[in-house]
Parts: sequence; structure tokens; C-alpha cells
Amino acid sequence: MFSILRSILPYALPLLLAAAALIRVVVYFAFPSVFAWDATGAIHGSASYDQYAVNLLETGVYGLSPGIPDAVIPPLYSTVVAGLYALFGRGSLTIALAHTAFDLVAVALLVDTARRLFRPYGQWIGLVAGALYALYPYLIFQNLTLIDTPLFMLLLHLFTWLVVRLRERDHTDAAAWALAVTAGFVLGAAALVRPVVAFFALVLPLWFLMRRPLAVALVRLIPVAAASLVVLLPWMVRNHAVYGQFVAMSITAGSNFYQGNNPDVIPLMRAGYDVQWTAPDPALIDAPPGSPEADRQRQQIALDWLRANPHIVPELLWVKFVTHWSIDVFPWQNPTEGADPNPDVPGDAAITLEGAPGAAPAVNITGLPQGDPVTAYAGGAFALGRIVHRFYFGGLLILALIGLTITRRGWRDVSLIWLMQIAMTLAYVIFHSSTRYRVPTDPFLFTFSAAAWVYGAAALRTWASARRSPRMNPPAPA
Repeated sequence: MFSILRSILPYALPLLLAAAALIRVVVYFAFPSVFAWDATGAIHGSASYDQYAVNLLETGVYGLSPGIPDAVIPPLYSTVVAGLYALFGRGSLTIALAHTAFDLVAVALLVDTARRLFRPYGQWIGLVAGALYALYPYLIFQNLTLIDTPLFMLLLHLFTWLVVRLRERDHTDAAAWALAVTAGFVLGAAALVRPVVAFFALVLPLWFLMRRPLAVALVRLIPVAAASLVVLLPWMVRNHAVYGQFVAMSITAGSNFYQGNNPDVIPLMRAGYDVQWTAPDPALIDAPPGSPEADRQRQQIALDWLRANPHIVPELLWVKFVTHWSIDVFPWQNPTEGADPNPDVPGDAAITLEGAPGAAPAVNITGLPQGDPVTAYAGGAFALGRIVHRFYFGGLLILALIGLTITRRGWRDVSLIWLMQIAMTLAYVIFHSSTRYRVPTDPFLFTFSAAAWVYGAAALRTWASARRSPRMNPPAPA
């Protein structure tokens, strides 16, 4: 069996990528009511990305309202979507095929990253981890919808692969400088999709110091930081022109912080609801809607609440941590259709908490527009998908913990993945958690799951070889 596996090893990656592409194409055509939004009119993922892309093509202005510039969300994904629309036309198949291509490149990068980090079985661990990524049901679904996850994953995998190669270099030569600058450009691009990548970038120096002296680490990482700023600077300059003040990425950081730090978070998360539907009382916001000042006021309301309720903070952090690592797809409850009580605040909804004092409240959220795709996630194929995800991710999480223990001797290399998981967990515990925010780093977690499989197979092979070896005859008595 092992000889057969060795014989197909040179063809393993192409076969894996072909299988990953085929699965995604089959799933897309098998569920047109979910993915063919150009036919159904219901966009799974986020309709905002489509609107930004259409407006950018029609007016040349990046904004949710035609011709009115804004920075509600970072720009790169919508800009890529606009480019795809311009080249191939606006359609769900265009997006699905582009996302599939992003996934294939990310799978290949994961395979090679694992090969470099995990020794002596890196090649096998990379292939198994790549297969686990390619077959991950949640990502197959999400990455066929109109969402920024596939582009962010591609850039995250590319950035990780580049910094691994950068640390491997024995000399800071021209090739090292090229890797550093390229990694910086990719990091800046990733931040223009999801700024949360900055949390991972901040811990990278620790990983470099595990193999390289401080001076070498600084010489190689400073160009990474500088190149990333070069990418981000045009967006910052544009935002200053729009708002007349400094806006780094978007005007929703304060809203996101409020959503993860307010009195409704614990009861909503315990009840299975996403906290993205929460917003402060409009009477507390006197700044114009959609302004940086309004966003800062939301953040300040959250900070004031935390300062006034320090006793709640440990439970709040724990609930968000458990939510982040839930083996179930979170949220497992979604709002129902109804009137939005505050149309000026995106994501607002009517939240009702009912129950006796001291008891867990009954939660009800309304405010979704009629026909919103989110209302479909409670039943049908989605209910089955939740069960599949529970066993798929839950099983791989257990294996990852085993693999993490098995590979601990290679900590100077594999700790890159530890640091990634720690940094991204910290980011979402500070703001707010859900499964869709965690999954971009799940394939890296699966490298430890793969290590458990591969080391287990190696141990089995050693045991089988020992069983086949002839036993030595005991010495004859004197």
C-alpha cells in the first residue's frame, strides 16, 4: 500500500487540485437556488459587494450609493469583483469560477507551506492538509457565494508562504529582498480585504526570532512593513479626501467593536445569534450617519460600557472564545423577516430579550428584509450541512490537538501556525466571533490534523514491518 502511495506522489497535487475544482463546479450546478443569484435575485454572502462593484463600474466611484464615495467596507474585494464583471459579465458563475481558482492556488500554497514547516513528513502532511481544505464542506459552500473569504484566504496563504521562504533564506541577498517586498505587497492587499490580518503580522517577529537573530529579523521584516504601507497609502489618502480626516481602512471599526462589546452580546451568543445585528440607541449618536465621528461614538459607547461593567468582561471574553471555536456553524439562529427599526444604521434590528430575572432570556430578533437569504439557513440542505460540519470540523479539531502534541519538537517551525491561530482568535475575541470569521485559518489548523494522520500511518507501518520481520531465535542453553 505504501509503495502504491509513493508511486502516485508526483501526481498527487495535480489530482488533488482537479478534484477540488470538480467538486466545486458540481456543487455550484447542483444547488442553483443557492448559488445562481443572478437568476434568483437572492445573493448569498453579501449583496453589498455586488452593489459596490456595479457602482464602481457605472460611476467610477467606490460607494454603496451610486456616485457617492464612502469607506464602509475595505475596497479590494469589491474592486476585484468589478474587474471580473468588466471582463466576463456580471454573473454568479463568473464569481464561482474565480473563487474556485483562488481556492486552488491557496490549496497548492498550503501544501508547500506544510512541506517546509513539518519535518520529516512535510510532503505527506501538506497533501493531506490540502485534501482536507479541498473537501471542507463549509468552505465549499461559502466560497461559492459572493463573499470576500476566498480572496482573503488566497492572500493569507500567499503571505504565509512568502514569509516562510523569507525566513528560510540563509543570506539577506537580492532574493530575500524580493521576497520581503512581495510579502509586504501581499500583506497590504490582504489588509484591504480584511484588516484583521494585522494581528497576525504583529506576531511574526516572534516566529522569526526562533530561527534568526534580532538584527536579521529586523532587516527582513522592516521591508515587509514598509511595502505593506505603500499598498495602503493610496486608500488612506483617498479616505482623507472623502472625509477630511484620517481613516485607515473603514468607518465600521467602531461599529464592529460595539457589536462585540455591549449588554446584548452574552445573551445573543448563548442563544446562538450573531451579534452583528446589534447597534446602540440612535439617540446616543449625534454625529451624521455614515461618518467617522458616528463610528467613533459607537466605539466609545462600547468602551464606556466595559469600564462600567468590569465584572462582566471575563464571561464576555469566554463566550466569544467558545463561539470562535464552536464545532457547530455559528450562528445557529438567524433573525426573522420584519421591519428594520433604524434604517440609518446598517445591521440594526429589533432585539427582544424576555425572561424572568436571573434566568436565561428568550431571544428574538426581527428586521431582515423580505426574502433575505439568511432566512433559508435554518432548514433543508443547510440543516444537514450543519450536522456534516459538526463532525467534519469537530473531528479534525480533535486530531489537530493530537497533531499539535506530536509535532511539538518542531516548535521553532510549526509555531508559525500556533501564532496565527492565537493572533486571529485574539482579534475576534476583542471584536466578535462567528464561524465565517474563523474559517480562513482552518486549513492551517488542518495541517496539525494531517500530522496526526501521517504520524499515525508511519507508526502503523513501523508496527507492520516489525510484525513481518522474522523473530530471532533465543540462544541455546549452555
